[in-house]
Amino acid sequence: MTEPALDVSGLTVRYGGTTAVDGLDLRIPRGETVALLGPNGAGKSTTVNAVLGLVPHAGRVRVLGRPAAEAVRAGDVGAMLQHGGLPGEARVGEVLDLVRRSFPRSWPLDDLVVTTGIEGLLRRPVEDLSGGQRQRVLLAIALAGRPPLLLLDEPTSAMDVEGRRAFWTTMRGLAEGGTTVVFATHHLEEADAVADRVVVVAGGRVVADGSAAQVKAGTSGSTVSFTAEPGTCLDGLPGVTAVVRRGRTVELSTAEPEQTLRALLADGRRLPGLQVRGASLEEAVLTLTTASPITASPIGADR
Repeated sequence: MTEPALDVSGLTVRYGGTTAVDGLDLRIPRGETVALLGPNGAGKSTTVNAVLGLVPHAGRVRVLGRPAAEAVRAGDVGAMLQHGGLPGEARVGEVLDLVRRSFPRSWPLDDLVVTTGIEGLLRRPVEDLSGGQRQRVLLAIALAGRPPLLLLDEPTSAMDVEGRRAFWTTMRGLAEGGTTVVFATHHLEEADAVADRVVVVAGGRVVADGSAAQVKAGTSGSTVSFTAEPGTCLDGLPGVTAVVRRGRTVELSTAEPEQTLRALLADGRRLPGLQVRGASLEEAVLTLTTASPITASPIGADR
């Protein structure tokens, strides 16, 4: 049986009297692209930092079948952290050269430059980089040793729309080549679009784990919207938990969409512009993370 890229068991991190990560378990097979989602303070960044050995922790963390610290020293883990810095008074090419020489195997420079989209930046001083350019240089540093596991913490936070699109094109290419990509993000539309799997964290624990579709489906509730005449009575509809009117557009939040629709159509009422949609990933994550992390049941936790 192939060892997983990342195997975390009982991970616990405490800062004084505060528990940032509380007995977290996470097993990620090789080649998956996994998004870590949750509000600020959920434990996402702390989990990444614990895997990298940057914070004291209890529990077991293994990378590619060996202790994480050993894998990090061997260059098997690349990291792009949210507050990662670059040395001042240096040029991009000098920084990359220094980093590449620290690994027993390194990505050929020309290929690395093209893959990460930093053509034309090698001679540029670090302090002259834009926010998006800095992120791509940090990605090049994370990939310099050709790591099979890549950990990213808010990787596109300083990028514009075009930069984010190019970044995720790069990530898809790496994943297709067998790289395992684990990223923490607040851009839920990115997670929905690119992740094979999403892991929702709240209170330092995993509260949902599955594909984006599974996480959304596991959150009860749908929205029924249509155009209604002014004064249309919508009282007493089964399953409806909230009614929002935006001009003539009505949005019904319902826990029982089929029953709600039957009641709406029972008297021959016309429903122009009718749309029914399940919870978005943003709505699902919000529901999951505002529930008690102690009582929430992880979705897809049989991994």
